Amino acid sequence: MRTVFTISPTRPFVDALAEGLLAEACAHPTGLERLADYLVLLPTRRACTALGEAFLRASGGQALLLPRLQPIGDIDEEDLMLAAAGNAAAARADLLDLPPAIDPLRRRFLLARLIRNMPDIGGTRETPSPDRALMLADELGRLLDQVQTEGLSLEAVEKLVPELYADHWRVTVEFLDILKTHWPILLDAIGAIDPAARRDRLIRAQAEAWMETPPDFPVVAAGSTGSIPATADLLATVAGLPAGRVVLPGLDRYLSEEDWHAVLEAPTHPQHGLARLIARLGLDRATVADWPETEAGTEPGGHARARLVAEALRPAETTGAWMTAGDIPAEAVTGVDWLEAPNAAAEAGAIALALRETLETDGRTAALVTPDRTLARRVAAAMERWGIAVDDSAGRPLSNTPAGIFLRLVGEAALTGLAPVALLALLKHPLAGLGLAPAALRRDIRRLEIAVLRGPKPGPGAAGLHAALDAADVAAGAEGDRLTALVERIEAALGPLMAALSPGGEAPPTMQAASLIETHIAAAEAVAATETEEGAARLWRGEDGEALGELLAGALDAAGADHALEAIAGGDYPAVLEALMIGVNVRPRHGRHPRVFIWGPLEARLQHADLIVLGGLNEGTWPMEPEADPWMSRPMRRDFGLPAQERRIGLAAHDFAQAFAAPRLLLTRASKIDGQPTVPSRWLERLAVVLARAGLSDRLAPNRGWAGRLVDWERALHAESTRRFLEPPAPRPPVAARPRALSVTRVETWLRDPYSIFAERILGLRRLDDIDADFGAAERGSFIHRALELFVERAPPDRPLPSEEEALSLLLRCGEEAFGPHALDRPEVHAFWWPRYERIARWFLAREIERRETQGLVASATEIKGRHVIDGPAGPFTLSATADRIDLLHGGGYAIIDYKTGTPPSARDLKAGYAPQLPLEAAMAMEGAFPDLPPAAVVELAYWRLSGGDPPGEVKTPNVDIGQIAPEALDGLHRLVARFDDPARAYTALPRPARAPRFNDYAHLARVAEWARADLGGGEG
Repeated sequence: MRTVFTISPTRPFVDALAEGLLAEACAHPTGLERLADYLVLLPTRRACTALGEAFLRASGGQALLLPRLQPIGDIDEEDLMLAAAGNAAAARADLLDLPPAIDPLRRRFLLARLIRNMPDIGGTRETPSPDRALMLADELGRLLDQVQTEGLSLEAVEKLVPELYADHWRVTVEFLDILKTHWPILLDAIGAIDPAARRDRLIRAQAEAWMETPPDFPVVAAGSTGSIPATADLLATVAGLPAGRVVLPGLDRYLSEEDWHAVLEAPTHPQHGLARLIARLGLDRATVADWPETEAGTEPGGHARARLVAEALRPAETTGAWMTAGDIPAEAVTGVDWLEAPNAAAEAGAIALALRETLETDGRTAALVTPDRTLARRVAAAMERWGIAVDDSAGRPLSNTPAGIFLRLVGEAALTGLAPVALLALLKHPLAGLGLAPAALRRDIRRLEIAVLRGPKPGPGAAGLHAALDAADVAAGAEGDRLTALVERIEAALGPLMAALSPGGEAPPTMQAASLIETHIAAAEAVAATETEEGAARLWRGEDGEALGELLAGALDAAGADHALEAIAGGDYPAVLEALMIGVNVRPRHGRHPRVFIWGPLEARLQHADLIVLGGLNEGTWPMEPEADPWMSRPMRRDFGLPAQERRIGLAAHDFAQAFAAPRLLLTRASKIDGQPTVPSRWLERLAVVLARAGLSDRLAPNRGWAGRLVDWERALHAESTRRFLEPPAPRPPVAARPRALSVTRVETWLRDPYSIFAERILGLRRLDDIDADFGAAERGSFIHRALELFVERAPPDRPLPSEEEALSLLLRCGEEAFGPHALDRPEVHAFWWPRYERIARWFLAREIERRETQGLVASATEIKGRHVIDGPAGPFTLSATADRIDLLHGGGYAIIDYKTGTPPSARDLKAGYAPQLPLEAAMAMEGAFPDLPPAAVVELAYWRLSGGDPPGEVKTPNVDIGQIAPEALDGLHRLVARFDDPARAYTALPRPARAPRFNDYAHLARVAEWARADLGGGEG
């Protein structure tokens, strides 16, 4: 009786298997009750779930006692012990005393500790950081699993003759002594065994137990390719049992015997694993029977499709047979579409449309199969457009879940000393509460943000926030009390963690990992608490909270059990936490759509859907390039006995070939990823060649038919419905709402961009400073203005200057006072700005001495304020000014000086009226608009450009007739006020683009980028 079968990829595997087993059970004297006696071994838990659902479909929904469905690697130890107890050969001491498997997290910690404590090899090794040691531990763990899975011994590492390889491989082999010598000793000490070794020993023990005492119930091993040697041995045992059967997935029936022999030497071929397994079972391909036909028969055209993919993926050395591939029928590509999108976003959008369209038909299912996690996330996000939550089998990385992000933000805020960006990211997270009601926290954190977290960065820690509150003049009153209380709550919650993580604080340079984790947990729970709910209740609930709690609990157990996680520096802790989260995924239990799925190639094995989308078919993505082994070169792997890395490509090809037989298939790829051209997957390239030889290129070509419509629909979803040019905004508020006072600096803005005045003075909008901003040009200008003002006040022209050295010292002290300790403590200010100020100070002092000695300087007024009232049609209009400096000269006239740390306006702009600040100040001085300054002629207008470069300063005196431009500027203002007192006059945005202001805080509000175009010109002014 044949015991090895195969189910063609043209049949849904789990449905055919379920129907076959049901039919077999019905033929038994006990009927369907017999089904409960079966043991069905499957590759994965997901496959077990899929088979259970297939039994439900096959039975028409009636109640069934299902067989035991068990992943092949999950041996039931209790059953195995019972079998061993009655059999002396099986009841060996090493089985009965089999140690438990070491916890994976504990293994990572212990391997990382061994790596960091490894003696220097060659005298050049640096001790890796804790997070890097964890990464290396993962790589070592993978190598260890490979070695144990293949049944090899680490003792063979010494037999890799080092002199045959490059010197750096010699160092690597010596490094692997960790696994060969130290790791077994450590495992013995803690009484544990590696998971892979334990799994293999259990599988082999099960095989031996069944060989000695065959079970009295049917055993069916289905869906496995036997890529793990121990699993292959178990399959051989099952095939030899009286009631045992092995069911292989998708054995190729179309290759010739000659080609089949070539498959054994082609690890990248999809049938390579099955060919090796069949050889291991002592069979040839012809002796493998087809699983009995059931209602889950071959789809129409299925055999032609299977023939096509077998032909396309044949071994490289036999591709000469493509010359005779013309007999592949057209039905081979019926139901297959090929989509090429211009980029990854378009590919995801088109796939989402295909999935969504399938759901329009009741009962139909659709699945995306891809190894590209970025593409999977894009598709899931695109499906949310229709309110569809996709069942993504890979789940979501723990570090990207709300709970994982929140825990990372808590650590980042503490490590950075409450830096604004980190603090705001934390306190605006949905889990943040700080013991307040959510609405109250949102209100207070927004006010704290505007008060102190925008603009130049406050000092570190809570002390820096308190000092910034004091400097912002919001420390008094009810709002000040609330913000002070908020900072105190932040300090109470994060203070202990800040002390633990701060390299410059009182905490020791390193702390026990358990203490750091506990402090971090306490801080997170404190931040998560609300007015009515404890932080622990909010933080650890939900799938992500539970997964995070399990991870941290495991880390605490490992750190406390045998100090597996050694003491680490506080500054290293966040990176260690990030490394711990790598590889931990969170899968939602509920709320997913029941008919649309996203599967990785592994999860898609044995699955079935009405529409299968194979996405991300680019070379390097699917199949992935073989990963470089960090421990062994290819020759070393071969000599050691490990399989070639290319075997993974063969497994991926088998997944592709199985899915290719789906009744409705969509192949997709993006021609560019991140702006870079991509190469189609080798499988697509091969498919195109075979289709061309068969004369079917016109039947299956990129973006033909349905695939092309999907691309067009996706493009249409994001296209503008109509393209039209917007007109510049031109609001006309009532005259009563229009401003009746402006400063001379805002008059220039009024001329160049009236809309900015509308937004600022009528709508009351102000540009927010950047968060965590560096000191910019505006702050530098303010500091320098203030420093020069202090100097002139303390050394006025009516008193003799001290010596040049003393005057310079005074000027530098004024600079220190103006900059303040907070600014000077910043490295960029101290390194770049202060040296420039020192050069400016020397230049300024030379000019000041010269003016006092040669130009008859009598007095100087700095930062002097003045007002001038204009009679407008709608009422008085007040012009205000704050002049940087007005000097009274010996002849009785005034010199008005404007300090500029940027570029001063040109004489052309002054004459044209677009730089009215100094002319208007001159007109005001002539009218006596500045207190304590009687009306007098203005004899000089000057810009002092203070750059601190080479030269440090420069006096620019525009060549203008002051007696003419000052009255003209004032007359122009009269006309401007009169024009805007007309309710029909609009506050147009940029009426003359060529005269647009250099800086515009309201350009985004005016949507300038949407309407500005090259031919725009002229307009109101």
